[in-house]
Amino acid sequence: MTHKDSTSLRERLRLPTGEPVDLTRYDAAATPAGPDGKAAGKAATALLGERLAVLQEQLWAASTKGDRRRLLLVLQGMDTSGKGGTVKHVIGLLNPSGCRITAFKAPTAEERAHPFLWRVEQALPVRGELGIFDRSHYEDVLIARVRELAPATEIARRYEQINRFERSLADDGVTLIKCFLHLSYDEQRRRLLKRIDKPEKHWKLAASDIADRALWPAFQEAYEIALERCGTSHAPWYLIPADHKWYRNWAVSTLLLEHFEELEPRYPEADFDVEEFRKRLLEQP
Repeated sequence: MTHKDSTSLRERLRLPTGEPVDLTRYDAAATPAGPDGKAAGKAATALLGERLAVLQEQLWAASTKGDRRRLLLVLQGMDTSGKGGTVKHVIGLLNPSGCRITAFKAPTAEERAHPFLWRVEQALPVRGELGIFDRSHYEDVLIARVRELAPATEIARRYEQINRFERSLADDGVTLIKCFLHLSYDEQRRRLLKRIDKPEKHWKLAASDIADRALWPAFQEAYEIALERCGTSHAPWYLIPADHKWYRNWAVSTLLLEHFEELEPRYPEADFDVEEFRKRLLEQP
């Protein structure tokens, strides 16, 4: 992990808690504290993977002896901001057996019959796991707000419900890493056009992509409100400039590594006599 000074990336990218957020003040093409360019960024991300893999295995191993801690990486952002791409690159660095990935789509009939947090609770990581959410419970104060899928009074209540929910997770040993992938309007157009021009990418397109783009100002406002009202000391938001895919992948991987290192997971000590086991094994024909 190479930063340009000793300031952690989480300090650089963490949004101030409880303060209004103006997304126009943040450059989606910026690369704060990042490597010098795409090639260097990809190489640095690959190196992060070695350390991440060890720490992930240590946390998974510690869970077998009662360590309840786990991590939850939440990825939010406009269409084409790279939520799925980030999952692909981060998971590529890790052992999938210790990961739990959930991509939240439009709620099913069963999910709509329950409170909005119900489906999220079903997907939470168990002890020792890294959970990754591609979209999350925040859809219920983002698209639900923009498309008026629930009354305004209900949307307003959901911010506090989310805060209580995340507080309960933190109290139960979950480290939350909430990343807003900040994409520019022009870069989204370029990415959508690339998908249109490539038949093998057509499966990623939907009419809602274009419809939602027409609602860009409303979505930006919805994000600003969610980032302000649901940024807390135990579950802050990190704003990731996402116009450069290589930087996005490096930044999320670095944030993940910094949180893993803070947990300092350790392999559990043997609960058997190591030398006795060795002796018995060597005595066998």
